[in-house]
Amino acid sequence: MGNHSENIGQWLQIAQADGVGSVIFGRLLEHFGSVEAILAAGAGSLAQVEGVGKITAEKIVHSRNKFDADKEISLADKSGVCIISISDSRYPALLKKIYDPPPVIYVKGEIGPSDNLAVAIVGSRGCSHYGSEQASRFAHLLASAGFTIVSGMARGIDSAAHSGALSANGRTIAVQGCGLSKIFPPENKELFAKISQNGACISELPMEYEPLAENFPPRNRIIAGLSLATIVIEAMPRSGALITAQAALENNREVMAVPGRADSPLSKGPHKLIKQGAKLVESVEDVIETLEFLQKDFAEHLSKAAKQSIEKAEMPLFDISNLNLTDIEKKSFNCLNKEPVHIEQIISQTEIPAGKVNAALVSLRLKGIIKQLPGNYFVKKNI
Repeated sequence: MGNHSENIGQWLQIAQADGVGSVIFGRLLEHFGSVEAILAAGAGSLAQVEGVGKITAEKIVHSRNKFDADKEISLADKSGVCIISISDSRYPALLKKIYDPPPVIYVKGEIGPSDNLAVAIVGSRGCSHYGSEQASRFAHLLASAGFTIVSGMARGIDSAAHSGALSANGRTIAVQGCGLSKIFPPENKELFAKISQNGACISELPMEYEPLAENFPPRNRIIAGLSLATIVIEAMPRSGALITAQAALENNREVMAVPGRADSPLSKGPHKLIKQGAKLVESVEDVIETLEFLQKDFAEHLSKAAKQSIEKAEMPLFDISNLNLTDIEKKSFNCLNKEPVHIEQIISQTEIPAGKVNAALVSLRLKGIIKQLPGNYFVKKNI
């Protein structure tokens, strides 16, 4: 079985049984304590579980051995896909916290602890040039600052977001609405390969499931569930992007929207969200301000990564050596002190192009070690 969770075949048999969705699976697991116990239970015991009842219990008993788990596992192995159950330590921590987490996920690529710092960028498949530019820009800058960009690999905004993250050599995760032996849309074959090398492609669906329309709304809850915040860029009022935003709200995640032209139908979705209280974001600075509360999570994530060195030396958490700063970030940081320094001074002192200095300052702010003051002045934080 190689890379898969222990006894993953049994997980798959229950997950694919008739009448079992994510919520029922979770209740069965809580009630019986293990997948082995669920598989061994009779209809009478199964019917006792909240939401199951007699008819569903019979369905489960008659269908739980029908799914060919061995064939599925060998298909996953051939495609280099790892199947992870919710009890596996590699299962994304943020996704586990949603109301209906998928009991099993298929992963091509790697998911690591740094992916707990993730932002979703979603929007219309038929986006405008403005929309794809914004998606690419936000993804690029956020990925440079250490965030993983999550999206659905659809045409339009999603593809622009993944490409923007990759252009910054950042991490990105694509959640597919079909099995991972299919690539949808087919023209994203190359993008699929790049994402699985610099992050992961994920699905909750068996390997050969087709990209049917009904798979996409459930897929959107996974995009929202993997992310601390969802940014919507261009969407019609009844689009999948708004379903993702809704899922984010239902799971206490942040929702942001990039405004568009007042006369464009594609602006209706984001503008509706803004009217309902989503944060209007025009720049990565706006995103950072909204996510200031993340600094604690960032610190927790860093403390795990740097735990041993911190324990040995009792260093302060934000010792610069724990932060994996790039050369440009280090040079920019070294220009600062407790007195405000203007961005132009940092640019001239480092002799680094303005755009790169700007991205480095954004990243340093996210890492919680500098502070921006009005008028483009920066200071070191007390750390």
